[in-house]
Amino acid sequence: MSITSDPVSPLPPHSTRRFWTIARRDALAGYLFAGPQLAGTLVFVLVPLALVFWYSLHEWNVLANTFEYTGLQNYEQLLQDPSLLGVLLASALFSGGLVVLNMSLALLLAVLLNQKLAGIAVFRTLFFSPVVVSLVAWTIVWGFLLQNNGGINGMLGLLGIQGPNWLRAPGTAMVSVIVMQVFKNVGLNMVLFLAALQGVPRELYEAARIDGAPRFAQFRRITLPLISPTILLTSIITIVGSLQVFAQIAVLTQGGPGVSTTVLVYYLYQQTFQFHRFGYGSTLAIVLFAIVALLTLAQWQMRKRFVFHEQ
Repeated sequence: MSITSDPVSPLPPHSTRRFWTIARRDALAGYLFAGPQLAGTLVFVLVPLALVFWYSLHEWNVLANTFEYTGLQNYEQLLQDPSLLGVLLASALFSGGLVVLNMSLALLLAVLLNQKLAGIAVFRTLFFSPVVVSLVAWTIVWGFLLQNNGGINGMLGLLGIQGPNWLRAPGTAMVSVIVMQVFKNVGLNMVLFLAALQGVPRELYEAARIDGAPRFAQFRRITLPLISPTILLTSIITIVGSLQVFAQIAVLTQGGPGVSTTVLVYYLYQQTFQFHRFGYGSTLAIVLFAIVALLTLAQWQMRKRFVFHEQ
């Protein structure tokens, strides 16, 4: 006797599939994590950049409440601006001096503080502490020190030296601002270099000493190549930061004497908020963005030649 049962028809293929597969759940989690960063980049970077470019094509007078399309007139005026060359030279001088002094001093301090000595942590804290101090407060204190009758000239007077008026002399104003900024931020690069130095394997130095390599050769052949990614990072951060300096100039020199310390950001501020030329100020902002982007791209392209891990 055979037992028969009714055949069960198979379900359609689509009804057995689940919509929330593992891949889709992982993709959704990724979008949720990246969403706030993408939204912030869109709202606070891309949209303002597009608006600045749009404003640069107009003449916007806030006082008269006028907003007129002028095309490339602001860019033509940029090429005829007699002050622009001096502003760019001041910006280049400030950035070049700051980058060279900051990174050189930071690397030197990192090498000196990368020693296993008693109390070395105290010195690390002392050199890093200016980084967390308020920028305006730090600048005001240095303004008092650099006055004609300030603390620095007072100490020089004890040695019988007549100090200059640091912030009012064309030859010393820019140097004073650069030195002030170096002491403010050298601790940040020092900490980055110190972390990179502590990541260099000790075995490489031991092998070099066995082979009779002097200390300078060890530094040049071992230390510099292995910390080159950190050097690239600090150079990008320092250059971008140097091109965005404003508070130091506004508090110490107001761009003077003459235009000797009028960097591009401060000139942008003057044109936009003092002279109410918002269209021309937006054009200067586009120039600043282009300079920062080109320098960053150039450094990034050079990494294959100078960065050890990219070779």
